Amino acid sequence: MRIVLVDTYYRRFLADHYANHPSLESESFETQRKSLIEARFGTSDFFSKHLNELGCEAFDLIANCLPLQSAWLKENGFRSSSLNFAVPHRFYRVPVMGRVLATLPGLLDVVVAQIRSLKPDVLYCHDLSFFPKFVLKELKRHVRLIVGQIASPLPPPSFIEGYDLILTSFPHFVSKIEAAGVASEYFKLGFDPSVAGLFEGVSRDIDVSFVGGIGRSHKNGIPLLEHLCCHTPIRIFGYGVDSLPENSPIRKRYEKEVWGLDMYRVLARSRITVNRHIGVAGNYANNMRLYEATGMGALLLTERKDNLRDIFEPDQEVETYSDPEEAVEKINALMRDGDRLAEIAAAGTARSFRDHTYQARMRELVEILTRHFPA
Repeated sequence: MRIVLVDTYYRRFLADHYANHPSLESESFETQRKSLIEARFGTSDFFSKHLNELGCEAFDLIANCLPLQSAWLKENGFRSSSLNFAVPHRFYRVPVMGRVLATLPGLLDVVVAQIRSLKPDVLYCHDLSFFPKFVLKELKRHVRLIVGQIASPLPPPSFIEGYDLILTSFPHFVSKIEAAGVASEYFKLGFDPSVAGLFEGVSRDIDVSFVGGIGRSHKNGIPLLEHLCCHTPIRIFGYGVDSLPENSPIRKRYEKEVWGLDMYRVLARSRITVNRHIGVAGNYANNMRLYEATGMGALLLTERKDNLRDIFEPDQEVETYSDPEEAVEKINALMRDGDRLAEIAAAGTARSFRDHTYQARMRELVEILTRHFPA
């Protein structure tokens, strides 16, 4: 089974990465792609690496990276449009405009050309906003199974039409996606233990951390973080701080944005890491931080959720809270009892390494793809 995995990276991460590697933009497509993957942003190559171990042929495409895709164009003799390269890929969703943009060689055209050249059996899209329906319809002539994955707010039905299957880490999204006429299955996120090995021996000098979004799109979690900033030694790492009021307590505890390996380093340095979910998650535990924090050896303090026990054992492998006051109580109690803190953190790591690795997830994924693969 040949699988092409298409992802988009945050523009802030891409800008920072190329700023920190000034000569990278002039390198070959493969050199740039390797550098980006080794930065360990998002799911990096955790899917493709383990799919290849299982006998598949898997290849990663970073669809919205302009220098990377420009290098591919030059190496393969395609012309490009600077205008279309400057347009965010979500504009392809705008009626009429999207079809006009799609006629100009640019980001979308490059990815379609890459997919055709790789001749995959399965197209796996991590970003449901990238391909318009009419492009997926065209790709269906060359790809036997088109799969999407989502762990964010569900887009309008027009965004998911054209997919044969959509996997989601939100259990409650499965029925909603099926109601829109697309097959769907529950598929959890995970962790790659190889990342933890990069930080062996790092000192845990951060008592309490939070890593994640702190802007308008994560407004439901702001009261919790502000309360923790007033009553615990929490240190805040993330993006969106500029959207907070000047008097927000978060600003006093804020340190910097961290992505990829820098994010993992913060978790490796943390004794306790606080997790909170976006509102659309409902009462279900789902996000990547569940696995990243425990995988990196920090004690995870997360909200009580209906399905959490299916992932981690509360009070044994992770700690939980139901409101900001309880979160403060739990943090302060754990910091007074270092043995219990270390015991729970170690148990959480062991559970992630046993049940929640991407190696295990890819075995599950191959089974899912096989079930849905057309005869």
